Amino acid sequence: MSKVTVNGKIYEFEIPPTLMEVAEKANIKNVLAAKVNQRLRELSYVIDDNAEVFFLGFESSDAIKIYETTLRYVIAKAIHNLYPKSNVTFSYNVSRTILAKIDNIVMTDKILTSIKNEIDRIINANLKIERRRISVGEANRLYSKFNMFDKVEVLKYRKEEYVNLYECDGYFNYMFGYMLPETGLLNNYNLILYNPGFLIQYPRAEAKGQIPTFIDEPVFGKALRESAKWGDIIGGGNISNINKHTNNKHDVSDFINMCEAKHNYQLVRLGDLIEENKEDISLITIAGPSSSGKTTFSNRLRIELKTRGIKPVMISIDDYYFSKMDAPKNEDGSPDLEHINALDVELFNSDMAAIIRGEEVTLPKFNFQIGKREKGKTFKLHKDQIIIIEGIHALNNELTKSIPNHQKFKIYISPQTQLHIDNHNPISITDLRLIRRLVRDFKYRNSSAEETFDMWPSVRRGEFKWIYPYQKEANFVYNSELTYEFGVLKKHALGQLQAIPKESRHFITANRLLKFLKYFIDIEDNKIPVNSLLREFIGGSSFED
Repeated sequence: MSKVTVNGKIYEFEIPPTLMEVAEKANIKNVLAAKVNQRLRELSYVIDDNAEVFFLGFESSDAIKIYETTLRYVIAKAIHNLYPKSNVTFSYNVSRTILAKIDNIVMTDKILTSIKNEIDRIINANLKIERRRISVGEANRLYSKFNMFDKVEVLKYRKEEYVNLYECDGYFNYMFGYMLPETGLLNNYNLILYNPGFLIQYPRAEAKGQIPTFIDEPVFGKALRESAKWGDIIGGGNISNINKHTNNKHDVSDFINMCEAKHNYQLVRLGDLIEENKEDISLITIAGPSSSGKTTFSNRLRIELKTRGIKPVMISIDDYYFSKMDAPKNEDGSPDLEHINALDVELFNSDMAAIIRGEEVTLPKFNFQIGKREKGKTFKLHKDQIIIIEGIHALNNELTKSIPNHQKFKIYISPQTQLHIDNHNPISITDLRLIRRLVRDFKYRNSSAEETFDMWPSVRRGEFKWIYPYQKEANFVYNSELTYEFGVLKKHALGQLQAIPKESRHFITANRLLKFLKYFIDIEDNKIPVNSLLREFIGGSSFED
């Protein structure tokens, strides 16, 4: 007899039930996954003991990840059914979508309609998706049968003898994540023709389970296309290709230096743009999500501009904070320090406008020990100087509303990776930033992985509210991704991730990151240049105080 507690009510089962059966008995709808005694589980999970269950739906980011993973699986199956000799590659793209590109297929409305019809047929048939544990050798045979030779290459770096795959109606694949148990649960998605393939939209937790309105983002999209081209140039689009570079002691240095040269090239391009317009530009604003490398980038941009006779001056937005008691409040009554109105926007605008007019201004200085502003230094902008500000609101025109747009140059910085585990499994930009943050927090704050994971949802909420809506304002997108970096970060992150116990609520996140990190071959820190953006996270930067 199993006793399962759901929302305070106990349900008894003679035979150990699956989570799907528990949801049906408890009459709970629209579920995608569940936490069983604080552990995230698939709906096919069998409860063989007394347990407390909390079901997750479209409002949960963990559950939506399972939905998205299953949707990619079903779309890959549909394309295999229609074009068995072609391969599809999935990549994260603009407006929170996934771009699907099919080898040797010129995408048209007619072809896209046929693909959607096949996807709908699979969904409407409500086919079972079942996990299978097989040997690596058997997995290689199956992958070869389905022309998934990219997966065969990745398995060369797997140390375990067995691997999990999912089977659906004779189709086998593995998407490096939990799956829904039935195709019929995929009740909401959109396909959009988008050269050179099509975009996939799916429900998002941050949109309360709805599919966000598609907004094309030309500047951001261009950065992603350039990232994909870069992967083709260096032959580093997936884990096996990167490992081929890093496994060769003569090749690895060239590989690292090529990636660093990409950053140098972007800085030169950026310097050219600013220099060409230096008579107009008075203010450079820099913003980007957490762990994008803003500090190192700002320092390297400062050096780049100095070589052109431009003398940047950094002014801290943090000095314009109100005291905590005067900041806007969160729902729980705590101060919302990420809100733009936590800053004295009027004073900041007044000071920046006066400085740009050539006036002498006494700037504030925020004393974080007492939580109040004090009198700071007196400042006057000289002819060969330019102001740089960096912060969460730097691209928001509200922060600099008194300054004409032609006097501002806005930079958005973020790692824009088009890196894949294999063709069907893109690596999330968010996961890259999370691993960077994990490594940096441990290095500089002695924070555990669980502490970093605890604050990450709050960080993400702030990004969606205060950063992403304004990225389209940028004059330049700086891609801070370094294709080799996972081989370096892995050594620093692995121990922390493996230390998270199975009973922790963060185990599933740690396990998800470990699933692909472990495939990378290690790269030693001493090979990384001291001015590399990666040094901001692993230590040893020439810009450290």
